[in-house]
Amino acid sequence: MEAHSDDLAQEQYAGKEIKIIRLRLLDKPGSLAQALTAIGECGGLLGDIRKIAVTSYDVSRDVSVYVRDMTHFAEIVERLRTLPGVEVLQTRDEVVLLHEGGKTVMRSKVPLDSLTNLRMVYTPGVAQICKAIQAQPNLLGRLTSAGNTVAIVTNGTAVLGLGNIGLGPAMPVMEGKAVLLMEMAGINAIPILLDSADADEIATIVEKIASTFGLIQLEDIRAPLCFEVEERLVERLPMPVFHDDQHGTACVVLSALIRAFEVTGRRKENARIIVNGAGAAGLAIAKLLTDFGVGHIVVADRAGAIYSGRTEHMNPFKTAIAERTNRDGLRGSLDAILPGADVFIGVSSPGVLSTKHVRSMAKDSIVFALANPVPEIRARDAKEAGAAIAADGRTINNALAFPGIFRGALNSRARRINTEMIQAAAWSLASQCKPNDLVPDFLRRETHAEVARAVSAAAETTGVARPEPEIAWLHGETKLR
Repeated sequence: MEAHSDDLAQEQYAGKEIKIIRLRLLDKPGSLAQALTAIGECGGLLGDIRKIAVTSYDVSRDVSVYVRDMTHFAEIVERLRTLPGVEVLQTRDEVVLLHEGGKTVMRSKVPLDSLTNLRMVYTPGVAQICKAIQAQPNLLGRLTSAGNTVAIVTNGTAVLGLGNIGLGPAMPVMEGKAVLLMEMAGINAIPILLDSADADEIATIVEKIASTFGLIQLEDIRAPLCFEVEERLVERLPMPVFHDDQHGTACVVLSALIRAFEVTGRRKENARIIVNGAGAAGLAIAKLLTDFGVGHIVVADRAGAIYSGRTEHMNPFKTAIAERTNRDGLRGSLDAILPGADVFIGVSSPGVLSTKHVRSMAKDSIVFALANPVPEIRARDAKEAGAAIAADGRTINNALAFPGIFRGALNSRARRINTEMIQAAAWSLASQCKPNDLVPDFLRRETHAEVARAVSAAAETTGVARPEPEIAWLHGETKLR
């Protein structure tokens, strides 16, 4: 099974900057070809080519080019300027232009096109809704945007593969999450940047503003701080709290593993899995897989296998997972624990898995190398070394999970997101895959709608869903004064 047919192309484009060059070319055969050849000879990768204008003598085109950095881009532009019949009219950075002014905006659902509408939206009509919520506080989510709005909370200490880059640099990622939620699930989202590394302070601030939202999403907070914040908020808030780096990643890994087991004929009870990385994602993956019934899991960090009784480089969360995994008490590095393993799941560091490691694994092994932006091993290298299935973080990505999970939780008015709901999301994702795919199509809106339905059903079945509140006075039961 191929994770996707364009693995090689994805690897070529990984980590590149996207630039646009507007060229004016003589309108004769070969003009465009010589320009594109020059770009390729300089090491640039081509993206879209768009015709902008045509005259009797020339053609203007926008050419999208993927480059290593600005120095590389300048080299390409200078080369183009040496070509006869080629004029560089303009250069642009499309990514910067796309982000100008941010990626999100708040808009009204109600047109203010009449005095009547104004009076219903604001005063005096809005007082009716204020009184309704005062009489029935559970109407807040039904009669305001709170029931369809998510807080995306970060302190910028573990952003993507960039690490502790701070609050300001983290904002574009939070806006990106907000775009995904609105586009894929119709959910409003507001980034919340908190300048704190104290679990109690973060939890207290979020608790104080939580009424504005229907769900709290923790994002890009380093471990173990993220575990501490999540524990406090789950205890204090009557609404779902979801750390996407943990549970979203774990959900998609489980989904892909279900598919991989189907293809390779493995049973979860007998599979031996190595999870490399004991941060937020690694520990959540290990926990979800044990809850799912996987028989043999070993979690490893920089100090090697985590086992019951280990004291070096431990914290309470690693100690807890040690009690649930590594039933044989394996010790040592990947060299010692990986031979014979069926599955490698990496949420660790670039390049830590070698082809020699893969060759030591069981026949037709499964390799999920999820470190971002550079994986533990390239998917094609893992396959050449004997892996039956190999994928990286561009294929197995938490963006597949959280829009549908959140939509399902909000639709069911769930008090929390439990393990059963996450497993339901994983099964839904796995069931929607095409025969030769490891994951379904992210851009298919129905993918997320199906996940939402499965999550809502699981919330109902497990008793965490709440009924939609009725407005008593609409049924003549209560008259507001």
